[in-house]
Amino acid sequence: MHGYPRIVTKAAAAAFFDLDKTIIATTSTSAFARDFYTHGLVSRVDALRSAYAHFLYLVGSADADQTERLRAQLSALVAGWDVAKVKEIVADALDSTINPHVYQEAVELIRRHHDAGLDVIIVSASASELVEPIAAVLGADGYVATRMEIVDGHYTGKIDFYAYGEHKGEAIRELAARRGYDLDASYAYSDSITDLPMLGAVGHAFAVNPDRALRAAALERGWGVLAFGRAVTLRSALTSRPALAVAGAVTLAGVGAVVWRALRRRSA
Repeated sequence: MHGYPRIVTKAAAAAFFDLDKTIIATTSTSAFARDFYTHGLVSRVDALRSAYAHFLYLVGSADADQTERLRAQLSALVAGWDVAKVKEIVADALDSTINPHVYQEAVELIRRHHDAGLDVIIVSASASELVEPIAAVLGADGYVATRMEIVDGHYTGKIDFYAYGEHKGEAIRELAARRGYDLDASYAYSDSITDLPMLGAVGHAFAVNPDRALRAAALERGWGVLAFGRAVTLRSALTSRPALAVAGAVTLAGVGAVVWRALRRRSA
């Protein structure tokens, strides 16, 4: 299916979007690996490991055990990192790192959901420090992301909340209860079988560029299957519609402090 889904709702509802390979044609964590290496946070070996993890994810060959090992490696890798430095790197690199990889179909679909009166929530296994500024630039009304433990402004290497698998479904249900969303009237979009709990939590689920397992599950459950393939710059995607012209005027490279404050107010 290449067209957009028909969005119909008479209730307070939301549209939940996975980030990697659903909104952007890459993985947010691996996309910043080069910048972390340039700023001395990771070694060349760590950067290569991140590139390998990125490759496994893109080709859909990372199984649950590999994913868990990669998660543990990344958790150990960030131990001791200065959180303020990470945020600074992400803000500075956002324009060049994420900007060229956004699916125009995803940005258009976000706009359609907003026009229909639905909140848009980004749901990602990546760390909140990466997801938050991306969600803000996309105009999302909130986000769910992995939360790393922070002590004295540095990551300890422990994970407070891992936004992966069943945890995504639980987080969506908790957010819906807090904000009053009708999940039966809500929508969800993802590319991976690991997001089955997220997709199963709503009344309208769609598989986007799905891996083989998710495609089979979607067909079995009667879910929609969407093909996104027009990766464009975020700036051009945002300015392609009048409704998003103002957002497109925001310079992505300077998004840091402004969007973080704005998104915190919306997600409170």
